[in-house]
Amino acid sequence: MKQTLYLMRHGETLFNQLGKIEGWSDSPLTENGIKQAKRASEYFKEVDLSATYCSASECCCDTLRQVTSLPYMRLKGLKEQNFGLLEGEHNYLQHLRPYGDLFVKYGGESDFEVQDRIVTTCTELMHRSSGHTVLAVTHANACLQFIKRWDDQLELSNIPNGAIFKYGFDKENDTFELLEQVELTV
Repeated sequence: MKQTLYLMRHGETLFNQLGKIEGWSDSPLTENGIKQAKRASEYFKEVDLSATYCSASECCCDTLRQVTSLPYMRLKGLKEQNFGLLEGEHNYLQHLRPYGDLFVKYGGESDFEVQDRIVTTCTELMHRSSGHTVLAVTHANACLQFIKRWDDQLELSNIPNGAIFKYGFDKENDTFELLEQVELTV
């Protein structure tokens, strides 16, 4: 059985708008973030979703509720990278990607830890899903680390709010292949 995973970044949040590091902190969707999520709902009207998941963060839940009325499950494994003591600070470190283990000394996670967590979580939810098409709403670095696991040649330093990545899932080999990258404009 062929399966498809849509990995989506949440809509713009207040911290995104203010240029602050969000991580495991949470801030509400902005008016623009709500518009981005509603725009994504137009895209997903043509997709027969069988299961929906999101990060435990409210910004992802709020995004998903704008995208579809299907029931969903919140998963901690889909959360953003933990930036430790630097959460809520100005995002002046954006240009330092890849972060490697920079945030570990501040009580946060390394890139590898995030990558392992997001790939394990997405693999498990694809095995858990009895349907063909799954949507998971998550965060920028979570998306970026997932992408890096499956395609280290793809040059992405910024994942726009509301970006959607369509993956094919090979259940036999537990591998994902990027099929399409969608950036919706508001």
